[in-house]
Amino acid sequence: MDFMLRECRLPSGEAVDIGLEHGLIKAIEPRLEAKADQVISIGGKLVSPPFVESHIHLDSALTAGQPRWNQSGTLFEGIEIWRDRKQSLTLKDVKERAIATLKLQAQQGVLFVRTHADVSETSLTALKALLEVRDIVKDWITVQVVAFPQDGLYGSPGNLELMTESIKLGADAVGGIPHYEMTREDGVQSVHRAFELAQQYDRLIDIHCDEIDDDQSRFLEVVAACAVRSGLGSRVTASHTTAFASYNNAYAFKLMGLLARANLNFIANPLINITLQGRTDTYPKRRGVTRVKELWQQGVNVSLGHDCVQDPWYNLGTGNMLDVASMAVHVCQMTGQDEIAACYAMITTNGAKTLALGESYGLEVGKPANLIVLDADSPYDAIRRRATVTHVFSRGKLLVQTKPAEVTWE
Repeated sequence: MDFMLRECRLPSGEAVDIGLEHGLIKAIEPRLEAKADQVISIGGKLVSPPFVESHIHLDSALTAGQPRWNQSGTLFEGIEIWRDRKQSLTLKDVKERAIATLKLQAQQGVLFVRTHADVSETSLTALKALLEVRDIVKDWITVQVVAFPQDGLYGSPGNLELMTESIKLGADAVGGIPHYEMTREDGVQSVHRAFELAQQYDRLIDIHCDEIDDDQSRFLEVVAACAVRSGLGSRVTASHTTAFASYNNAYAFKLMGLLARANLNFIANPLINITLQGRTDTYPKRRGVTRVKELWQQGVNVSLGHDCVQDPWYNLGTGNMLDVASMAVHVCQMTGQDEIAACYAMITTNGAKTLALGESYGLEVGKPANLIVLDADSPYDAIRRRATVTHVFSRGKLLVQTKPAEVTWE
């Protein structure tokens, strides 16, 4: 074998040895007696499938303060700042920032990333750059690119054509932003058009849906209905859905049944949602995060993302998915042991389902040798302490090693 990992602790709590060979997981047993080129003693620490970043905008990452800071902290000021910043985008600019962000994420255990690319500019610079990045990094991290119409599919003449061109250039998924379209009717039409394009070109769907505090923003029901009628269910994702947190319970409970039937994926971005939403509230002030706990309780697939790392909408962020999971634990009031474990699944196995990774993901014999080692003994411990990811194995190769901080009392 290429690597033998001794005394591993799986998320289930099981103690095993893990053997890696030719880029695959060769064996997982209580005690392996095979030879290996390199033996690493894990010492009972947690070995996990890698983290999955379900939702990020790599084209805008690391641009905080350019050309100015978001003083109001609102979604809409962020959009205005980005509209100015993206006028100076170049392929080199986007590629350098995207790769730097991916390296930041990978060293913290992220090996699968879904990024949105703004396709509202005629040059399609952001999309073209991220498609190049997808190829550049493919040997050590998997990137999916969503064609995202930041200004709306019908917000400007030619946006629909830009979306079609983006798909033909190789975007993995069709995006949308119905609540930002000029009218309710345009928003509904944009959802229908996204489904038509996805079916025509065999693409996934990931729609920024109801990312607003308005309890009358109800495009989620449109997405769910389209998912039911098209049969695309598991290939469809509703991102953000923050208005869902503001719906009255009579409507929300009725909607929940449709969502379970639709078999949708949901992505919450608790760091950015708790920051951007509720800005116009006095008190009580809404959390602005979708009903993560209730969706999970209904068996709906929910995953988590950063959305932003140091950009016009969120000038903080380190790329650490444990920060995201920890925020979900707190904001969604998921502090029970099963609930904390569920939040860990939302940054691992649930994210893999959202990205439709299939057999390319998971800690099982025969699957690609993508795994991480954390300085923790359980998912609970990892989230509680934001544990350091000490080893990152990608495609059977040791990609990154990090030593946990040492504390010395004098």
